[in-house]
Amino acid sequence: MIDGRGPSTGYHQGELAAQSRAGFRAQAQRLLPVIGGTLPRGVGGFLAAQQILFVGAADPEGRVWASALHGDRGFVRARDLTTLDIASSPTAVDPLAGTLSGHARVGTLAIDFPHRRRLRVNGRTSPADHGLLLDVDQAYGNCPQYIQSRTPQQDHGGAPSTRLLSTGDGLDDAQRRLVANADTFFIASVSAAGDADVSHRGGNPGFVHVESPTRLSWPDYAGNTMLMTLGNLTATPEAGLLFVDWPSGTTMHLTGTAAIDWDPAAAARVPGAQRIVVFDIARTVVIEHADAPAWSAPEFSRFNPPVAENDT
Repeated sequence: MIDGRGPSTGYHQGELAAQSRAGFRAQAQRLLPVIGGTLPRGVGGFLAAQQILFVGAADPEGRVWASALHGDRGFVRARDLTTLDIASSPTAVDPLAGTLSGHARVGTLAIDFPHRRRLRVNGRTSPADHGLLLDVDQAYGNCPQYIQSRTPQQDHGGAPSTRLLSTGDGLDDAQRRLVANADTFFIASVSAAGDADVSHRGGNPGFVHVESPTRLSWPDYAGNTMLMTLGNLTATPEAGLLFVDWPSGTTMHLTGTAAIDWDPAAAARVPGAQRIVVFDIARTVVIEHADAPAWSAPEFSRFNPPVAENDT
């Protein structure tokens, strides 16, 4: 059991509070058995097919970041049911480079975009000669909702090639357009005990709202009712977002704080929203990944709620 999780419920206090606020306690309790302390059997082939692994963690200053590790197919491998071999590590310009150079509590997310399958694996990493070793604390699959199907157009290859493009404390015009046109992003969060998680968010372009150069908001759509990300945010507002420019592989990393707006009137103004999440940006980092695969144009999920014109 991960530190900070109750012995009887398996959920930590932030998750329980969010589930209670949403009225999901009973449903979430029924789903608890899907969360395992080891990798599900039979996931080796799924993991080995991936060329990108999303990672979330807190840096030494307590800022939370989401990032992505790239590699050839097979760079993520299940050594056994309790250990992942990850033949990749962040380059020096990545905001998680310092964190993952030592022992760290991390969340990871593997997504098979073409087939809309995903697996969250959270635990503790340590550096290794080939990259990282991850000791599994928590693993579970997620439903295919809101995943846009896209296909890598060529293999990742050669030595890692990255370049820091910019840093800042707010979004410029090009970055605001990237967010406003996004159909997918990733959010990293941590529990009060410091356990990390990274999760996927998807919707039709325009589902993320740019309120100002330093504030974003998005609707929280119907999901699995466990509210693990919202539970972390209830306990600890620090969070990190990752936006990917899919044709180029360039990544934009945002760190800041998130707050949940539980007001039903606010949610009612956004199609499909059960609640609204507001994110205040403290720092931005943009990185060019010249060797990352280019991805095809998306085939949008049939689960995506519409985006009203006045909400774009």
